[in-house]
Amino acid sequence: MSVSTTDRMSSDEKRAGVSLAAVFALRMLGLFLILPVFAIYAKELPSGNDVALVGIALGAYGLTQACLQIAYGAASDRFGRKPVIVFGLVVFVVGSFVAAFAGDIYIVIAGRVLQGAGAISAAVTALAADLTREQHLTKVMAMIGSSIGLVFAISMVGAPLLFVSIGMPGIFALTGILALLAIFVVIRVVPAAPAVPRQPTWQSFVEVLAHRQLLRLNFGVFALHLMLTAMWVLLPAELISTGGLPVAEHWKVYLPALLLSFVIMVPAIIVAERFSRMKLIFNAAIVLLLLVQFGFGLFSAGLYGLAFWLTLFFVAFNILEATQPSLISRIAPPHAKGAALGVYNTTQALGLFLGGVFGGVLAKYAGPGAVWAGGAALALVWLMLGLSMSIPPLRTRQQAA
Repeated sequence: MSVSTTDRMSSDEKRAGVSLAAVFALRMLGLFLILPVFAIYAKELPSGNDVALVGIALGAYGLTQACLQIAYGAASDRFGRKPVIVFGLVVFVVGSFVAAFAGDIYIVIAGRVLQGAGAISAAVTALAADLTREQHLTKVMAMIGSSIGLVFAISMVGAPLLFVSIGMPGIFALTGILALLAIFVVIRVVPAAPAVPRQPTWQSFVEVLAHRQLLRLNFGVFALHLMLTAMWVLLPAELISTGGLPVAEHWKVYLPALLLSFVIMVPAIIVAERFSRMKLIFNAAIVLLLLVQFGFGLFSAGLYGLAFWLTLFFVAFNILEATQPSLISRIAPPHAKGAALGVYNTTQALGLFLGGVFGGVLAKYAGPGAVWAGGAALALVWLMLGLSMSIPPLRTRQQAA
């Protein structure tokens, strides 16, 4: 049976998906390149031997992201998506070059704060929703989510090589250059955003916070990214101690796990969209996430066990990362879409920040098992919320207007 041309992605939708994924990828590549090597570089800076300050330097980005996502999302509802995205990228560029020329770790922290202040995720995902029909929105979100996963894998491989060749200041400067390239993509490549209804932002904000279905999704993205960050507190050491894999070779586990998860994710997304099984696929991914927490805690001895559970984690993560923004944009009132995605991205950033904090504290004082048990508890609560969630049917562009 042939597929109607109205059921296919238009050329503008494809261009929007690819270009916005590129914007995310260029920005996230600059951030991820820092993670594997910053702690090594910090020892060369005054006060850089203070592990707490190193942690603050890494986490400051997530904290300012959490503080400003709502403001950027609401501002994009009022002033338009593209101007807000460009402004945020400019702030990110400034922060990158502040960190590049930093003489001590405190200036690096200031640069990281500025990088996080370029909190454009909500505005970008809102723009993706504006430019895409609902039946194709999950595909666009999957493009964005997949691009983030791919640049993460590239960063794990490329960061040590770049560190040797251009140093940490060079990597920070490269993040600024990549963000400048992202600005060019936003201005010249991303399609123009359609006009959307406007409403005073405080009303949109109150409406979003009172929306019970949106609150379920906000809890979900918080739990998902808390589990993600907590996992990285434990996994590298586990790969060394029980997997026998040196740090320089960890990418040999990360990269195949990510690529295989994409292969599994794509048909799952197609089934969710084409056969109206979004709720089934969504909750199945949460169940898989729950099983992964138990798997890591009880059955992950050895390199192959760790690789197996990591692959399943990425399958669940990528499905949920692709479907949740799509559901937010489908459920949110049209005039408050940016505010809804702002709240969503705020809770995401809080999960990233608190995952590292609680993962480290639990691992130190209660052992690794407590980290996986805490993740399992979060996943169980999320599953109960997901089972009671109401997902509206897809609308055509004419119905949505």
